[in-house]
Amino acid sequence: MSSEKTYIIAVIVENRPGVLYSVSNMFRRRNFNIDSITVGPINHGDLARMTITIRGNDKTVEQLVKQLQKLVDVIKVNVLDLASTVVRELALIKIHAPDTRVRADVLHYVDIFRAHVVDASPETLTVEITGDPDKIDAFINLMRSFGIKELARTGITALSRGVKSINVDSNGNGE
Repeated sequence: MSSEKTYIIAVIVENRPGVLYSVSNMFRRRNFNIDSITVGPINHGDLARMTITIRGNDKTVEQLVKQLQKLVDVIKVNVLDLASTVVRELALIKIHAPDTRVRADVLHYVDIFRAHVVDASPETLTVEITGDPDKIDAFINLMRSFGIKELARTGITALSRGVKSINVDSNGNGE
């Protein structure tokens, strides 16, 4: 029996109302949790790409992929190889920064992590950071000592490295 690990599933779907519900409901019916899901239009908006992150084993993921492929609005499904995949996430973090000493410390970490301050108020700094989830987690853990007022994360988005891709042609057929 395979041990539990993280899987990233890329899914090309029709970009229309109800598709996200249909996909997420399939996971619910199978009693499976989605760790993160990102969705965005591709190909002039008529198709969308979902990047779904889950934890499980090979057998479970194989079954989930088969079930996804049966859904009417799903065009193509691909389990990405983590070793050859570019993975990114974005986070916005509002940090308590009431004085110049704290602001200087936060700005120092912002620089080290190649993040950006996107908003400032007399009491807070809002920082945008992108990178792999471990980088985001490390930054968030450092900021906890200053006080995190608010946090929003996008979830993972990913593409295979090199020439390998999950594409569809202009007619919506998988390549």
